[in-house]
Amino acid sequence: MTTHLSVARTLDRCTVLGPATRAVIWVQGCPLRCQGCVAAETLPFEGGTSRSVAELADWLCRLDGIEGVTFSGGEPFSQAGALAELLDAVRERRPDFGAMAYSGFRHEALRRGDPDRLALLERLDLLVDGPYRAPLHGSLRWRGSENQRLIPLTDRYTRALAEPDTTAGIELSVDADGSLSWAGVPPTPGFREGLEKQLAARGFVLHTEARRER
Repeated sequence: MTTHLSVARTLDRCTVLGPATRAVIWVQGCPLRCQGCVAAETLPFEGGTSRSVAELADWLCRLDGIEGVTFSGGEPFSQAGALAELLDAVRERRPDFGAMAYSGFRHEALRRGDPDRLALLERLDLLVDGPYRAPLHGSLRWRGSENQRLIPLTDRYTRALAEPDTTAGIELSVDADGSLSWAGVPPTPGFREGLEKQLAARGFVLHTEARRER
């Protein structure tokens, strides 16, 4: 039986959600409801697109010039078993493939979790943990609020983590249908609302599959 993931969005190349240039997979569904979430459309477990692990592994292995993949959402650890399986499938062909994930849960809680969550943790190089807290919003690297931590799970990204802890910025892209999508962690609160208002006044439509602040 083929394992599937419920996926909200994928991105071939991104430089603002982890070290170097990497692909991103946003999963669909999250049990948490962080106030200030900028991608509320990824919270319901209904919706998304069903993608097989084999299909996603083929996609990642075909991409040139990427260092690894970042899992965001939604809540990646709600689909931990399938994501662990995905990393195994990719690393059979690309052994030196990096992996990073976001989670609204604390690392300590994930370590007390079920076998699937432990399996994903064992395959990650870097974890950003903790829920997004709007009162603690900061201009931080790869995360939205000061309570969130960058937790190295291997020594792969030691050099990257030694760089200044400041925002990596936002990347915008115009899709084939003329709509706009973005990736990254907003350096200021209220980013999405302000951007949508300004773009709407100019006739642009912002895709709703955006990275959520955790």
